Amino acid sequence: MTVPAGFVRYQGPVLATLGRVAVASARQSFGPRMVPTPPVTPGRVIEATIAPRPVDLARAFIRNVGGSPEAYGDRLPPHMFPQWAVPFAARTLDGLTYPMSKVLNAGCRMTVNAPIPIGERLRIRAWLEHVDDDGTRAIFRQRVITGTDANPDALDCEIRAFVPLASRGRGEKKEQPLVPADAREIAFRRIGPGAGFDFAVLTGDFNPLHWFGPYAKAAGFKNVILHGFATFARTFEALVWGPGGGDPFAIREIEARFTRPIVLPGAVGIFVDDANGVYVGAARGGLLNMSGTYALRAR
Repeated sequence: MTVPAGFVRYQGPVLATLGRVAVASARQSFGPRMVPTPPVTPGRVIEATIAPRPVDLARAFIRNVGGSPEAYGDRLPPHMFPQWAVPFAARTLDGLTYPMSKVLNAGCRMTVNAPIPIGERLRIRAWLEHVDDDGTRAIFRQRVITGTDANPDALDCEIRAFVPLASRGRGEKKEQPLVPADAREIAFRRIGPGAGFDFAVLTGDFNPLHWFGPYAKAAGFKNVILHGFATFARTFEALVWGPGGGDPFAIREIEARFTRPIVLPGAVGIFVDDANGVYVGAARGGLLNMSGTYALRAR
């Protein structure tokens, strides 16, 4: 572990959310079986104002995912949004009859409309935007807008969650997505065995899949896996120091789809192509961990 454990003191809301989800999942497991019913969307808008994010936490987060706190100055790193947005996103799913203990992070999109000063309180709006349920799986699209009094729409994020519902049965084996053979590598990252626990300390997401080996192996993985949001944040920093020329706010938008978890310890490259595609995987032509697109701010 390279991140001081003391940062856990900032993660009360996420830890409370995880506890609430665990209790709800236990009730579903031991209660009468319920047939999932898609809710009416868009759902109710949840609004709140929260205290400024701690400066030491923000700087530790930037360093942990490969960035430079000096490059951000007095501005909050936008890819840190899971630290405050996850509890609100979880609340948009309250009352749903889906098996939430099986929920997985499927991807996200982040649009930076304006920088957020690190010392200002945050205004949050969150709602469930859409549910795509085909009977074998459900995909939730949740929207979380973060702003300040001066810029209420500064950061627009979409979080996508996936819940398996039933087996599709035997059929043709799906082709595994690969890193395009002609993509260009802009960064290479070696990620240590404790990276999942470090990210948990920085964000509050202590799902044991990310830090407790026996639990991860029982769930079918070779070892603990890196958070999808941690892969996303490392990719954002690679774009900053690649196409962004060292300016964290040169990246206006990034969209990501998590296709395969990174098993820890691991080593991945971050690649781009000429169509503003971005990819994470072990090598060109190798298995893909994340794919997406990015857009630079007009200058």
